[in-house]
Amino acid sequence: MKKLLSVLAVLLLLVGCSGGNGGGSSEKEGGELYIFLPGEYISNDVIKAFEKETGIKVYITTFDSNEMMYTQLLGGTVYDIIIPSDYMIERLIAEEMVQPLDKSKLQNMDKIYEQVLNMDFDPNNDYSVPYFWGNVGICYDETLVDKADVESQGWNVLRNTKYKGMIYMYDSIRDAFMMAEKALGYSMNTDKEEELNAAYEWLVDIAVNMEPAYVTDEAIDGLANGEKAMGMMYSGDAALIALDNENIKFWAPTEGTNYFVDAMVIHKDAKNVDNAYKFMDYITDYEAAHENSVFVGYSSVNAEALKTIAQEDYEGIDAYIPRDKTAKDEVFHNNEEVLKTISELWVKVKNTK
Repeated sequence: MKKLLSVLAVLLLLVGCSGGNGGGSSEKEGGELYIFLPGEYISNDVIKAFEKETGIKVYITTFDSNEMMYTQLLGGTVYDIIIPSDYMIERLIAEEMVQPLDKSKLQNMDKIYEQVLNMDFDPNNDYSVPYFWGNVGICYDETLVDKADVESQGWNVLRNTKYKGMIYMYDSIRDAFMMAEKALGYSMNTDKEEELNAAYEWLVDIAVNMEPAYVTDEAIDGLANGEKAMGMMYSGDAALIALDNENIKFWAPTEGTNYFVDAMVIHKDAKNVDNAYKFMDYITDYEAAHENSVFVGYSSVNAEALKTIAQEDYEGIDAYIPRDKTAKDEVFHNNEEVLKTISELWVKVKNTK
């Protein structure tokens, strides 16, 4: 009897060590994965499929801005995967807050659209795996705005008094100054005082003469519902609106714009590194990349998925595949001094009456 009880005890101990996900092999029950990413930037169905396939439990935390994300990391919060924008990845690399990649654990790098690889912020993708990409342009309702005005005037169409009271100004310091700098023929990474001041005056002119609404994501529903006529918008958001409203069009001005890549990096203190690699590989493979991109609206980094979605799911919607980076398009670089300067100027712009 004692021998039987001992055997039962051993069996119970083994069962207790096997995990709490309803059985299965210990290989499949792969523990946890903590991901920190911008809000509404991933499909729940993709997460569920990944969990089912791998047994890894995924915990998602979202952030509103790259700067908020950075502040939280400074406070000691640790995630396995972080998905920031290019300029912030540049900073995280410089400050050794992320770890170099073991590319032997990444099987899908050759499936990634070549135009989003080897960017200036991470020239050999030693630290980052692309997640989504796009650019910034003018999103407009063609029943309210003349297409010829948009394409001939570029960013300056936002100063065309024909559209007074009908524009959204996206409340993003970097992108607001990017618009002004590009309209004036400057680099959006300029650190010249006279050019920053000229960009400030360009933005003040809009504040004084155009009665703009300074918003963030409210512009998405506002444009979709015809509450305003146009505004600066990220290509992925414009693609989603255009999917539901055929009157919505998108134009990236020829003066140049912000070409961005958001990418996955692994925190230097990540506790679930192997699971991070599994997720990176999973999300860049065709099926998951396809479903994720269709749901979110931003351009897929999987080359095959990108082509399929543009021809089928987002057929005829130019915003889904923005133009490849041109000589006048730029990626933001991290410059804390410039950010401090334009942050102060942006407050003054919005307080202009």
